[in-house]
Amino acid sequence: MTDNRVVERTGWAPLRHFAERSVAGLTAVVLAGLAFGTLLLLVRSQWSPLRRLDQSIATGLNDLIAPHPAVVKVLTTITSAGGRGVLVPLVVMVVLLLLIRRLPRLALYAAVTGLGAAVLDPSLKALVGRVRPVVADPVAVGGGNSFPSGHTLGATIVYGMLALIALPATRGRHKAWILSVAAAIIVAVGLTRIALGVHFLSDVLAGWMLGLAWISVTAYAFRVWRREAGHPAPPVTDGLDPDAADDLVPAPAEDKVLPHPWAKGAEILVGWVFTFGLLYFVGYAVTRWEPSFDDAVPRWLQTFRTESLDHLSWLASKAGDTHAVLIVCLVFCPLALALWRQWRPVVFIVLTMIGELTLFLCAAAATGRERPSVEQLDGQMPTSSFPSGHIAATMCLWAAIAVVSMPRVRQWWRWIFPVLAVLMPAMVALSRMYRGMHHPTDVLGASLLTLCWVGALYLIIRPNDHAETVTEAAEEAHEVRDRQAVTA
Repeated sequence: MTDNRVVERTGWAPLRHFAERSVAGLTAVVLAGLAFGTLLLLVRSQWSPLRRLDQSIATGLNDLIAPHPAVVKVLTTITSAGGRGVLVPLVVMVVLLLLIRRLPRLALYAAVTGLGAAVLDPSLKALVGRVRPVVADPVAVGGGNSFPSGHTLGATIVYGMLALIALPATRGRHKAWILSVAAAIIVAVGLTRIALGVHFLSDVLAGWMLGLAWISVTAYAFRVWRREAGHPAPPVTDGLDPDAADDLVPAPAEDKVLPHPWAKGAEILVGWVFTFGLLYFVGYAVTRWEPSFDDAVPRWLQTFRTESLDHLSWLASKAGDTHAVLIVCLVFCPLALALWRQWRPVVFIVLTMIGELTLFLCAAAATGRERPSVEQLDGQMPTSSFPSGHIAATMCLWAAIAVVSMPRVRQWWRWIFPVLAVLMPAMVALSRMYRGMHHPTDVLGASLLTLCWVGALYLIIRPNDHAETVTEAAEEAHEVRDRQAVTA
């Protein structure tokens, strides 16, 4: 009887709303497809007005931007957000995170949608065969043909897809922020491709239109999939899968990342100053009164140099450079958040690495220590020798990962993390001394930096308070969701 009253009360409104949304979505797909098709025909037929417009814009922007290297650098940095080197790892990471959160349908949607960008771009470029713009002063180089813009197409598909996936995890005006940020990135990538002279205006417009059409098609297919599974079709503003909102929220059971954040900030600052003071004192001492063994160790290691060991030491040294450390952080932090559903361990790792970088730069500038008096295989470096940045970054990174992982992993293989925290810095330290870049006391400085800074952050942030395994974190999140449902 209650169900009948509900049906009578709602009437045809839900069906009408679904029909309206379906027609609006279909219209958007058709318009985007028609716009792309029109551009494709005009480019294929080499329509003179469009060709002249494209070339005049390319020439004008090149004359405006080429004389300013700083502007070119900024544009190149922005345009990299649409490159395969960024988009492919981003899609892979998103698919992995969705699988970890047990959302296989959204993971499949992300994989299929991202794969479409990888297939559509080279296929259409080969079909059209349009050459790239020719300008008087080239400031960037693009490979392959010009139509459509691959960066623009990829950015439209990937960032639009991510916005649709993330929308259910937010409410109110935060949804508008997600859509605005995604739109800003998409527009910025497209405009930089024109400004850098690697694509015509019509190439970028085609990338936007085709990208919009593709994510519209895949989103509509996902909605049909949900409806066939017995779920209601939500409005576009609610995202693709509102039922997955609780699993999409990064840390649903976490109330506050840090209680009393201003007080914690002051404590962190005190810890930083204390660590810097210790580094400055030790650095001043070893610089003014250098121990006799400090130069002897790099000179002794130099006697073992061979071409093979030089290459191996280069690889080991690379494990501690900025790019390697950043990649490990960018992979581990999202995985940690997805698995353990807590921001605090992620904040601990991020602050560890930010503090390490600033402490290293300030201490190196303050001490001004010379490199060892041997042949330096890496050439002149912009910073001084004390402390070693490579070794400090490696120590801090793997020590922080071990600190947050050990209480949360109960299987035997958790001991891999402390082993890596010892082996990775030892490997980097040996390679840096072998290559003549650091003294043993520089390694001591890196060790002091790690011990003091990681220890201070551990006491201040307490990253392992309420540490849970993956299963325990998921169960707690579901309990929170059930309590909220009962309260509502």
